[in-house]
Formats: sequence, C-alpha cells, structure tokens
Amino acid sequence: MTTQAKPQAAAGRSDSSAFLSVRDLAVRFKTEDGIVNAVDGLSFEVEKGTTLGIVGESGSGKSVTNLAILGLHNPAVTTITGSIRLGDDELVGMTNRQLEPLRGNKMAMIFQDPLTALSPYYTIGRQIGEVFRKHTGASKKEARDRAIEMLTKVGIPQPTTRVDDFPHQFSGGMRQRAMIAMSLVCDPDLLIADEPTTALDVTVQAQILDLLKDLQQEFGTAIIMITHDLGVVAQTAHKVMVMYAGRAVERGTVREVLKTPQHPYTWGLLSSMPSLSGPLDVPLTPVRGTPPSLINLPSGCPFNPRCDHREQVTGGKCTGERPLLAPATGHATACHLAPAQKQDIFINQIQPRLG
Repeated sequence: MTTQAKPQAAAGRSDSSAFLSVRDLAVRFKTEDGIVNAVDGLSFEVEKGTTLGIVGESGSGKSVTNLAILGLHNPAVTTITGSIRLGDDELVGMTNRQLEPLRGNKMAMIFQDPLTALSPYYTIGRQIGEVFRKHTGASKKEARDRAIEMLTKVGIPQPTTRVDDFPHQFSGGMRQRAMIAMSLVCDPDLLIADEPTTALDVTVQAQILDLLKDLQQEFGTAIIMITHDLGVVAQTAHKVMVMYAGRAVERGTVREVLKTPQHPYTWGLLSSMPSLSGPLDVPLTPVRGTPPSLINLPSGCPFNPRCDHREQVTGGKCTGERPLLAPATGHATACHLAPAQKQDIFINQIQPRLG
C-alpha cells in the first residue's frame, strides 16, 4: 500500500472508543484516462458488537473503502491517505507483510461471490483449515477439527463428511456459509461483508443474515455490511452510512436514516424501492441520471446534476461549493438545503411515497 503524508487531523489516535476508526480516507487510482478519486475524505467508526451498513449505487466507493482497510489495493497504481485505525494499529502505510498477520486473524472479509473467492482445486475443509493453521500454528488434525466445528456453527448439514467436498459440490447458499466459516475461523474482531446475499433467493438470504446476527452475538464482532439493498440494512445494521461518488452524504442510526432521511440521494434510493406499508398506487421513482465520473467530478455538490431540489438553494451553492457532512456526530447530511427545507420536502413529497 502506498501513502502520502497524512493530514494532521488524521494522524493522531481517535478519541472514540470505536474498534475501527477511519479518518479523512482518500483512495486514488492512476489510470490512462486520469486519476480516479474513488474515495474522497471519508470518516466513520465501528464499535465491537455493532454493524455499520454502507449503502449506495455501484461505483460509490463502498468496496474500495473496505479493500483499503484490508490493504488489498495494488500499491503500484493506488495512493491512500488519511487514517485507518484498527484497535491500536494504524493500517495506512503498513506493508503487505505487516498486514498479513492481521488479515483473517483480526479482520476478515466475506466476498461477494463465493464461487470465485473459493479455490476449485481444494476441499472446503482444507481452505478453512489453512487459514486457521496460518494464524495459530495448529496441526492438520486440529485444523480439520476446527473446520468441522465452524461448518457446524454456520449450519452446514453433515459437516464431518461435507468438510471433504469441493466448492462446486455446495449450493450457492452453502458456499456462502462456508465463506462465513472461513472468515470467522480465527474469531476476527472485524468482519467486512461485501454484498453477502447477492444472487441468493429470499429464503437463503434471510438465513444468512440471521446467521451473521447470531455469530455477532456469540463473538462480539464488529461488522461492516456493504450493500445496495436498504432492506438488508434495515434487518442487520445499527448505523447507516450512505455513500455517493466516494463521499458520505448521510450518516445516522438505521431508524434516523430509513425513517426520516434528510438527503435528496437517500430520498431517491428509498423512493426507488417497493414498500409493503406504502400506498399501492404510488409508482416507484428511480434516481434520475447516472453516477458521475470519478475522474471529473461535478463542481460543488457531486449529486447536483441529478438533484430535483437544487433550485431551492440560493446563491448557486449546489454548483459552486462542496457541502460538508454536518453535524459532526449524530444524524448528519452533506447538503446545502436548510433544515426547514429538508423537513418540508420530506413531509410533503417523500413521506407520502414511502408510507
């Protein structure tokens, strides 16, 4: 991982008791077309035993952020600045060799597609056991016993025999459970789940989410749930961060963000989802337009070209001035609309759609 000098505000340890503390994180990629500002000035925290849901469209910076935490970006083309503190460890600036003992042991990730994340050449048990052996020095027998134990925990039937199966012999839901078992085999303090229920049917999705809740209660794990599905966030998360164009545009508790959203982008995300409690005759309203280029972001608020409410902000602020996430704590939004304007728009235009 490559890095430049860290900002003074990010260099010191956070005053928060959070297990993971991210401050002023920026991730930039060199490409033939220019510098991609994938993440730009992002700050958030996650406490042990809690789940942070990160939502947004594809390309908003969700996965890039979490790959930066794990140090999985290509250092030849990536510049990372800011601060990522995991417990007492500052991760920004660490070499791959320094990060290796932390991956799988102190922090782990459930990848989006278990079929590609799991090796087709090795049995499920061997892949889970190798992680355990690497970090604990356990014998092959101890690693196999641990793999069987973890497969039992995640609800794989007949674990003593299925431990010797290959990934292609598992169904999609079982492969995802195996990935969760591999991620938790060393009892990591931080678990990053990148779209863990994508391509799974509704019944299996609910089982996977319930499994993560149960495992969190057992191990006290801090979880980051990356998703575009606000329904998943409502079921699993304690806090929510909405990302757009590499920045946080709204942050708060699940109830605050989903029940009383204050940012036009969040309104758009919620209005584009069907609701069981809302009126049946109200059509879904997708966010118009497309996400901006991360090489050439719009001036001012990056959401302004797609926002239906920018004309209500005087002085050309939306196109000339980048809004900051305010207030610094609690339910916060990065938007130039005045609080009274947000309240009026939400009550009269947005809430009737959502029910």
